[in-house]
Amino acid sequence: MRRIVFLTGAGMSVESGISAFRDSGGLWEKHDVMEVASIEGWRKNPDLMIKFYNERRAQLDKVAPNDGHKLIAQLEKSFKVTVITQNVDNLHERAGSSDVIHLHGELTKVCNESKSEVYDIGTRAVEIGEKASDGSRVRPFIVWFGEAVPLIEKAANIVANADIIVIVGTSMQVYPAAGLIHYAKQNAEIFLIDPNDINTPFAAVNVIKEKASVGMRILTKKFTA
Repeated sequence: MRRIVFLTGAGMSVESGISAFRDSGGLWEKHDVMEVASIEGWRKNPDLMIKFYNERRAQLDKVAPNDGHKLIAQLEKSFKVTVITQNVDNLHERAGSSDVIHLHGELTKVCNESKSEVYDIGTRAVEIGEKASDGSRVRPFIVWFGEAVPLIEKAANIVANADIIVIVGTSMQVYPAAGLIHYAKQNAEIFLIDPNDINTPFAAVNVIKEKASVGMRILTKKFTA
């Protein structure tokens, strides 16, 4: 069975009603990205970040996987599929994908300050000042700017063994995630689905200039023809 790896980003979930991680002004849900997505932001104003991620978590109850998510999951019938996502939502799992790696963490989980204890809380709100079992403050289980990406090595190994790599809804500008494509083996087929013009270091990339759901319909037809 051939191996497909999907590298997905914010554009994957926009059609489900989840805003892109940051717009051209460096904002995320009208907040400066560094205020709500950096370890320095946490140290400066943890209460703001608790409220911000509570809002993001609550939003998950109001959105649903789109056709793009569902089509990726359906490909598991014919391929060995791994999704490596920069997204922190759970839409890939809700669509039926069984092998999902969240490089930047997961909204439905929280942890202690050292990240040695992780708790699955679903979409419930975290209380201001809520404590973990070790007495430290509970924080979102998110990889923020200024923190290491623990799963990047695992992701690189998976990309290195892929027969097909599909990039969906990410400009591949945020490192270290952006560097994963460089681990692709020489004969791997590479597809890029995005409505925008994206610069890529690979000349042989098959570009589908469409939003995620439309691009996945085109790609699925190609794979199942």
